[in-house]
Amino acid sequence: MLGHTAAMLRRPLRFLSALPAYGEVVKIYLGPLPVYMVTSPELAMRLLAADADNYDKGIVFDKMRPLFGNGLATSNGEFNKRQRRLVLPAFHRTRIASYAETTMTTLAAESISGWKAGQEVAVDEHMQNLVLSIAGRTLFATELGQDVLDEIQRCVPDLLDNVLVRAFSPKFVERLPIPGNRRFDAAAARLREVIPRVVLAARAVLDAGAETDHGDLVSMLLLARDEETGEGMTDEQVHDEVVTILTTGAETTAVALAWFFHEIAQQPEIEHRFHAEIDQVLAGRVATFADLPRLEYTQRLVNEILRRNPPLILMRRSRTDVTLGGITIPAGTEVAVSQHTLHRDPRWFPDPDRFDPDRWLPARAEKLPRGAFIPFGAGARLCPGHLFAQTEIAVVAATIAARWRLVPVPGAKVKPRLAATMQPNRLPMTVVPRH
Repeated sequence: MLGHTAAMLRRPLRFLSALPAYGEVVKIYLGPLPVYMVTSPELAMRLLAADADNYDKGIVFDKMRPLFGNGLATSNGEFNKRQRRLVLPAFHRTRIASYAETTMTTLAAESISGWKAGQEVAVDEHMQNLVLSIAGRTLFATELGQDVLDEIQRCVPDLLDNVLVRAFSPKFVERLPIPGNRRFDAAAARLREVIPRVVLAARAVLDAGAETDHGDLVSMLLLARDEETGEGMTDEQVHDEVVTILTTGAETTAVALAWFFHEIAQQPEIEHRFHAEIDQVLAGRVATFADLPRLEYTQRLVNEILRRNPPLILMRRSRTDVTLGGITIPAGTEVAVSQHTLHRDPRWFPDPDRFDPDRWLPARAEKLPRGAFIPFGAGARLCPGHLFAQTEIAVVAATIAARWRLVPVPGAKVKPRLAATMQPNRLPMTVVPRH
């Protein structure tokens, strides 16, 4: 009945890291469902990039469609390509630079302005609230969406805590009146209620003749037009993309920021190098997008965090009979790749459990095979917000570290727990002024 689901959910890193020993294609079972896992960079790139048109999104996305609607995360075929054309301009480099200047640095600085020397902070909760605030402010112009940000911050954690277990469990489990299901369903219902209000309010402003890009994502999505057809998105399609951005984008970034401060606090030499670069480049001020080229070590730290703590798995479903690694896979079969499997393979990352930002020195990184490092996917379905997320992690971490050092609380046992990603179970840290 459960197949390998229990083993994977109980010890996901051990389970996924063991797969390459069985071959480039390994058949496992999620419940009674067979899933073919590809374990090599070459096959991962075939699945996600070279042969991407041979696959649709898999069962995980089917189960998430009632929440995400028909957004980029769940749609397939020509509709998915159209939505990507409409959404990508919202994540153009110039837009991200603007978001970094007006939102990321501002909210990061505000979030730590009330800290006191010696105060104990729940860093995992702080980062989640901060990232959701940034996502909300980026999505909604203040006058249109500020009133729903608190509701979003209440809803999204309940969704993220239960989404993966729900996705990997047999269908009947979704109907059980267990606490996780009740919290997930209630949070999804609240999001379906509040987000359309914001979209409708933004649409009303545009319909009144003020067809102006407010600098937020919602107004840009409402104004977007497909270059091939001239058509835009309906309010329902904008809603689906907003939910996708809130639930998939915020989680990876918040978890990465939490682990960032935990990891550097374990290794004084790494922390010293990070602080030295921050002091040299920022001299106590907040970070900006323009600072990123000079924050080279910081960006290596970000890559190492993303290597160690990526999303758990990417699912696909074969549209036709396909052959991978000499294995014939029938049409309609679930195929998947785990970033954890690739990112912790000692063939590409020696001593993979060691936190080592110097893996990302240019001379070493360029030797990695394509597909060995895919924290945001690959190919035509690469997450459109990947540059936004990498920028946010670096800018927020640098802005906080310019003023504060975060020190582990003695006796606090921090270990990963499985939600949508591998989150810290708890992360209390003491804040110490740096200057």
